[in-house]
Amino acid sequence: MAESVRYDLVDGVATIGLNRPDAMNSLTAETKTALRAAVERARDDSAVRAVILTGSGRAFSAGQDLREHAANLEAGRGLAGTIQDHYNPTVLAIAQMPKPVIAAVNGVAAGAGFSLALACDFRIASEKASFATAFTRIGLAPDSGLSWTLQRLVGRARATELLMLAEPVRAAEALELGLVNRVVPADRLEAEARELAERLAAGPTAAYGAVKTALDHAATAGLADALAKEAELQDACAATADHANATKAFLKKEQPVFEGR
Repeated sequence: MAESVRYDLVDGVATIGLNRPDAMNSLTAETKTALRAAVERARDDSAVRAVILTGSGRAFSAGQDLREHAANLEAGRGLAGTIQDHYNPTVLAIAQMPKPVIAAVNGVAAGAGFSLALACDFRIASEKASFATAFTRIGLAPDSGLSWTLQRLVGRARATELLMLAEPVRAAEALELGLVNRVVPADRLEAEARELAERLAAGPTAAYGAVKTALDHAATAGLADALAKEAELQDACAATADHANATKAFLKKEQPVFEGR
């Protein structure tokens, strides 16, 4: 049986691929466990300087595997701890990872699959991609951070509409709404995601991590607190070898070479 989550590392770029194409990469307990492990592996490996999250086949991820979920309901297990044990830790590991994460959205991203894509720092979508919140269609509330990420990208009113009506959003509309950074031809998705990941992997990793931390903090902080956090992060970045080497390169009118430290 093929692994439900694939992982490979090439030239500083870790690619995590959901690999249940016949089931639209829906998320079983085994897949969620493997996905969390893969994300945490990428987070903790200093050789990884950028991450791509994608899916195989025609879907990015259709979200929770409803066959498994129905069996849990029938057995009286409900959600069986999936939010606390799987989705929440995985979303936090992506969002708080001190290196850039790119979602290469090849097809349908629905429910928790949509949430995983929005947890990433960049989203490159195939022209065949579509997005749907999906939760209310089966009588559930949003999870995996979607109530937090979605309204920050599209505003409270549009987020309410998308979450309550749960209508699909095609790639072109997703671009207009600001849900994705770019839309590319389907046969260019892998190359475009790889090109961006390699660019980021060659950059100042600590500075990218600081950008993520600063934005996350400032999203809920006042100006004074944001200024204080920026000062703290700037001091940490100023102490890196990358900053020292890039400053010297600038003075010599040379292109800096970042080593991620």
